[in-house]
Amino acid sequence: MKWLRPLLFPVGLFVILVLTLVVFRLPVLDSLKLLVTGAAGDKFGWSRTAVKSTPLLLTGLGMVVAWRGGMYNIGGEGQFIVGGLFGAIVAKFLVFGSLHVPPFITIPLILIACVLGGAAWAWLAGWLYVRRGVEVVISTILLNFIAIQVLGYACSGPLQEMKKQVPLTDLLPDNAMLPKLSRQMDLHLGVVIAWVVAILVFFYLFRTRSGYRLRLVGENSNMARANRIQVDRTRLLAMCLSGSLCGLAGGIEYLGMAGQLGSGFSQQWGFLGIPVALLGGLHPLLCLGSAGIFGALFAGSEDLARFTQAGTTLVYVIQAMAVLGYVGIKAQLDRRPVVEPS
Repeated sequence: MKWLRPLLFPVGLFVILVLTLVVFRLPVLDSLKLLVTGAAGDKFGWSRTAVKSTPLLLTGLGMVVAWRGGMYNIGGEGQFIVGGLFGAIVAKFLVFGSLHVPPFITIPLILIACVLGGAAWAWLAGWLYVRRGVEVVISTILLNFIAIQVLGYACSGPLQEMKKQVPLTDLLPDNAMLPKLSRQMDLHLGVVIAWVVAILVFFYLFRTRSGYRLRLVGENSNMARANRIQVDRTRLLAMCLSGSLCGLAGGIEYLGMAGQLGSGFSQQWGFLGIPVALLGGLHPLLCLGSAGIFGALFAGSEDLARFTQAGTTLVYVIQAMAVLGYVGIKAQLDRRPVVEPS
């Protein structure tokens, strides 16, 4: 039966998709055709799918690293936002200031700032857990709300666009954005960066000593202590790496698609990374597949919304049902028969 396990996710997800369409009272075949056409019907569909899956992949990777280290980070949303904010602060000086820094220097500096911003926000939750015993789930959820409020303040205050008319940051010029494959498509360099990062995260977790220590702390902290591994430092490292990935996602969204920050900057990418990580089995390379599938659903749902009353709501329902199904199936497969003493 083990050979059937890789098939459970795609087959189960398809069944959930069909059942969701039935519940929404949508024509199943026509709706599936619209989803496929919108996600992969032409080069524009492929482009939308790749772009939609990029923030999902990076925030999902952030959850993988934290959860593998035993730190149940629910704060990808806040780390995504703070990463974007740090990038906008750097852009305020380098792009809209009087420094006139060339784009090939500006873009990497903005991305680095985004990584550092996300890492710092996650480190705060890790520090509260290590030093004060505050549960990571609680602190990261609360930090999400703080980040949202800080974003609103920044966009209507110190980072507001120069004319002070709308609560948005200044729109980045084209030469300060990530390069795009074509002017007609949204496909940008951030997609490639995300794929490279997924491979690097895999090598870190499964091919380095530091990654092994992180996984050991997550699986059995007592055994890690017995092997003289600094558990608290490793947990802080897991949170910082997780936050840096979510911050990078915010930076790529800022430089690749949005071009400016506002109250709707995140679009729940930080929260949506959690089901991507879970359905990827907390494995970096499998997250490529789960992020791609949900990215395709988001891209395809745009076509579905044009011809039906359903839209991205359908994707959220499918994600929720898929996570519940995954948890149930995994619990069933992991059950071991209890051998009663004779």
